[in-house]
Amino acid sequence: MWGDETSPIAARFAQLAQDCGTHPAMTFRGDERKTGGTFAYDFAKFWRRVQRVTAHLQSTWGVQPGDRVAWLGFNHELQLVTLVACARLGAIFLPLNFRLAVPELQQVMGDAQPRLLVYDTHHADTVHALQGEGLQHTHQDSLIATASPRALPLPDVHGELPLLLVYTSGTTGVPKGAVHTQAALLANARASAWAHDFVPGDKVLSTLPMFHVGGLCIQTLPALLSGIEVVLHPRFDPAAWLGEMNTSRPTLSLLVPATMRAVFEHPRWADTSLACLRGVMTGSSTVPVAYLETLHERGVPVGQVYGTTETGPVSIVLRLPEAMARVGDSGWPHPEAQVKLIDDQGQEVGPGETGEVCIRAANLMCGYWRTDGELSSGLQDGWFHSGDLGQRAEDGCITIVGRSKDMIISGGENIYPAEIENQLVTLPGVAESAVVGLPDARWGEVPVAVLVRSPDAAGQALDAEAVLAHLQSRIARFKLPRRVVFMDSLPKSALGKVLKPQLQAQLTRTNP
Repeated sequence: MWGDETSPIAARFAQLAQDCGTHPAMTFRGDERKTGGTFAYDFAKFWRRVQRVTAHLQSTWGVQPGDRVAWLGFNHELQLVTLVACARLGAIFLPLNFRLAVPELQQVMGDAQPRLLVYDTHHADTVHALQGEGLQHTHQDSLIATASPRALPLPDVHGELPLLLVYTSGTTGVPKGAVHTQAALLANARASAWAHDFVPGDKVLSTLPMFHVGGLCIQTLPALLSGIEVVLHPRFDPAAWLGEMNTSRPTLSLLVPATMRAVFEHPRWADTSLACLRGVMTGSSTVPVAYLETLHERGVPVGQVYGTTETGPVSIVLRLPEAMARVGDSGWPHPEAQVKLIDDQGQEVGPGETGEVCIRAANLMCGYWRTDGELSSGLQDGWFHSGDLGQRAEDGCITIVGRSKDMIISGGENIYPAEIENQLVTLPGVAESAVVGLPDARWGEVPVAVLVRSPDAAGQALDAEAVLAHLQSRIARFKLPRRVVFMDSLPKSALGKVLKPQLQAQLTRTNP
């Protein structure tokens, strides 16, 4: 520990303030309090802000150990400050998904029962709609705008106390709250430091929403814990992302397939230098190979981080030095993780065989939140069963091939939708695609491709015959979709994941 800080997370930031206090910690774009919208400060000031917010939470709002402090708003530097303040108090930080509808947020709030809801100006109307009996709420600026109230004695805090409560996206039902301890977040930071090989002078451009572990825990929080500067945007915008290449000149960033595509399609993509980047990480179960190759052609290696809300999320990593040689692979477990691939009987499968990905590591959640304050494990003998399917090569490298529930069994053959989707995305005129299985009297199931046309001429000219012709030379005949359906949009979760069960239901109703 450092000084009088018993929280291991807080102690790390107190140490950074002492040892490298003048080193830049945060550059925040879009700050409505500052002319020009940019607010930058060092690690010493970061720690002073943590102390002030701690005092407000404790004295003004009565936050006690175990209380939940909810946050509803776009990315903000105070979001990270408040998380560390919660660590000092033994409280639990609850970032809310601002893309959810009010009834969905009410469900999460009813489950988590926060003591305080902190919000930004953009979501004030939502907060008024959420107001319930006894719910305290305050604008984020109130946490820092006035001098700290009288500081009260801090509680004794330890690493096994919960600190972060993050709700799953709910693609398979009601969202569940994954609980992460301070020790688990530190373990995840170590895994991230290994994944990125952070070095002095690194600068992380963070633009993905921090209500999810992807935006918060793959790069942003681990970078700060490693003493690395973070350039934070309130929301992702492709023009702003490209603009940073010439202004702050980041060395690392995180993109998911949807944001990659937005960057590629922006008019400034072709003439923006990416020379400052030593690499980009991506986090998704499957990423179109064409997207990876597009960045590789610009000299930017794309590493991959595989994981889930429950796993921290850093679990399996394709690091930057291996990225260009292992395009499409997911990588190797981080040094503190164990990964096994199992069949339907729970037995480990051999190299080249497909099995469910199971993970045991120090950065796993400690369980799912329950309304009574207890936790349900969600683990089996310490292992998290992901529901994702993977294959392991002889050298230990793992490739994620899809979700077990998405796998299509057609005439006894296993078909993984991601294989087809990776080829569809290379076809001009395809904006988005998804492949699902539908019942078939002869084959049991057959693959059906659902496409959204791009708005250009190639998209408007696209038809089913062209789609099948494109696929015929790229995938085995038994994998070819039996139908090609065009839609204006795909049903998605608040995190942008295609809701395949909903899509299957829509197609079943229209199945000839």
